Amino acid sequence: MIRHLAVATMGLALFTCAAPQAFAQEGKESTEGLDMQAARAKMMTVRGKKISYTRKWDLSGLPTYEPRQKVSGTLRMWGSNYITDGFLGGYWETEFRKHHPDVKIEFHMKTTLAAVPSLIFGVSDIGIGRKITFSEQELFERYTDRPPIEIEVATGSHDVPGWQPGYGVVVHKDNPLQQVTMKQLDGIFGSERTGGWEGTSWRPGRARGTDQNIRAWGQLGLTGEWKDRPINVYGLTLRYHQATEISDMVLAGSDKWNEHLKIYANYVSATGKLERSMNNDLADDRYAIGIVAAPTANLSGGASGPALKVLPVAAGDNGPYVPYTLETVHDRSYPLYDRIYAYTDRVPGKPMDPKVLEFLRFVLSREGQDAVMRDGKYLPLTAEVANAQLKKLEQAAK
Repeated sequence: MIRHLAVATMGLALFTCAAPQAFAQEGKESTEGLDMQAARAKMMTVRGKKISYTRKWDLSGLPTYEPRQKVSGTLRMWGSNYITDGFLGGYWETEFRKHHPDVKIEFHMKTTLAAVPSLIFGVSDIGIGRKITFSEQELFERYTDRPPIEIEVATGSHDVPGWQPGYGVVVHKDNPLQQVTMKQLDGIFGSERTGGWEGTSWRPGRARGTDQNIRAWGQLGLTGEWKDRPINVYGLTLRYHQATEISDMVLAGSDKWNEHLKIYANYVSATGKLERSMNNDLADDRYAIGIVAAPTANLSGGASGPALKVLPVAAGDNGPYVPYTLETVHDRSYPLYDRIYAYTDRVPGKPMDPKVLEFLRFVLSREGQDAVMRDGKYLPLTAEVANAQLKKLEQAAK
């Protein structure tokens, strides 16, 4: 069983990680897709029924929802299972139908992979999921000759795995490093001159690259025994979308990773749980650094546990250095936060489907974000973000 791969060449690592290893018998580890799907569904069903946050955020800056027109009919929604694994989808439907009782919402929420393709082939009105990928964007534009409409509907969670959690930069507790910048992370996790783009991996902007690779702890100012020690980098298999998100955030979308990156993939343990062993290996390596989703939940013993610590991160070279907390993920001052998106389509020259427009206006309202807050996993949008998304929606609907 391969739980992680210390790579010499990325091509070999990806080939090895993708090799099927089926252990379908009870009590055996497995990387078979359906085994992992079953373990994941069981875990997410339990997690979805838990209200992880009871914090009451100030939503007074968000507009109250006021319908502009009465709508009716069936609103078809495809995409992320997390919307219906928890209570959010039900909350949205109940509150929206108070204003529009003749609307029925059909949920087809199995995977975020269906969010954009369902729009392309006309089986959905709204697709909800993580950020659109290059291939999904290309597929949509090839079939429609226009881009999809993208609206942020919530901020990712702080520490609920699956619900688009933010990412923490993790080192051993003995490591004297106290903070890190995004540029330094680029140098640590990137290859020789990253050469990425100030934009996304599928919409390049101005080219940039790291000034130098950072391969020893002394290059970050550490002295003594740490000065010449190599930095051991840990991450996820590059076939996971989380790795793409980290590349977009840290490597400016270049996908040019440090050639010594140790990569990990999920597997089903003999006890039937979905696991990966990266966190344990991080804890055993004094010279390690990793980027971990939902670090305060995913790390063995939590972020304040005996072996690991989460570093504050600065977006700019001169700070401020922002710690990974519920508040800094919610207000987006912490650089490595995540988001959840709604996608829809509109034929140029024709009005947007009124059901879609009213529903998205509702989701971005105080009532819609209150439902996000009550569900207690995603974090509600701030007034600044919600109002910016409403403006974007209104422009798209013109």
